[in-house]
Amino acid sequence: MSFAGRRVSVKVPATSANLGPGFDTLGLALAMYDELTVTATDEKSVTVDVHGVGEGEVAVDETNLVASSAIATFAAVGQEAPGLHIEARNAIPHGRGLGSSGAAVVAGIAAAQGLLEGSVTFTEDLLLGIASELEGHPDNVAPALFGGLTIAWTSEEGPRHKKLMVHRGVSPLVFIPESTLSTRRARELQPASVPHADAVFNVSRSSLMVAAMLQSPELLFQATEDKLHQSYRAAAMPDTTETIALLRAHGYPAVVSGAGPSILVLCDGPGDRLDAARLVESGTATPWRAEMLAVDFKGATVVPIS
Repeated sequence: MSFAGRRVSVKVPATSANLGPGFDTLGLALAMYDELTVTATDEKSVTVDVHGVGEGEVAVDETNLVASSAIATFAAVGQEAPGLHIEARNAIPHGRGLGSSGAAVVAGIAAAQGLLEGSVTFTEDLLLGIASELEGHPDNVAPALFGGLTIAWTSEEGPRHKKLMVHRGVSPLVFIPESTLSTRRARELQPASVPHADAVFNVSRSSLMVAAMLQSPELLFQATEDKLHQSYRAAAMPDTTETIALLRAHGYPAVVSGAGPSILVLCDGPGDRLDAARLVESGTATPWRAEMLAVDFKGATVVPIS
């Protein structure tokens, strides 16, 4: 079957994984987006135009992560991929712990899904399975695909997720630095095992986090405590560690966003975000970029272009 001439518009949100205690499990979709137009061609080649974040830096051929993810998705459902022209307008920062690679993977999958409309049926489990295989873990790709707060886990049948709706009082604030940190580097700093007491501590906090995010935002400060990963990675991002300490000393539920070095603050109301932003601006020398973001509840969207 020829897909040449089909065009789709794709929009994928940024994500913040872990949320403190929910290491490799919890993820939150945020209203900051990469937007793409993907056209199937009969030229059997891939071209990519990138505008915004990554322009002049990322690959613009079939090795581009969006393109390779789209091609892998065609292969996963037994279809031959057409040529592709991708126009990307990116806003999600790269290497900052806001799910840019997961968003690129999901964008490619969503593009393939849209181009294959009418030929292949994609279930949520199939989408998450492809995305997790390409990304390596489901905690970022689950909220990017489905929106909201997601709990991701792996079963004998493959990766699974549960999407939850966040309490309207939860107001995310993200601090984005100029520096970057690779997820691979951050994971290298993790120990192979942790003390039993620390594991129990995080089980309690991650359970509390679900309650805080869904119905009790006033519990977010305690719910964002963690002993599994942030302290081990602290030396690799001293400015992040110092700023989180400042925020938490003033009662703000601040955590490392994903692998870092960005910071996520889960404020209990919009007014708290303004106060937290002022505190960081006056209390640190690091030039943080503060972004007051909504929770994205839709996840990735794909729309055909006639």
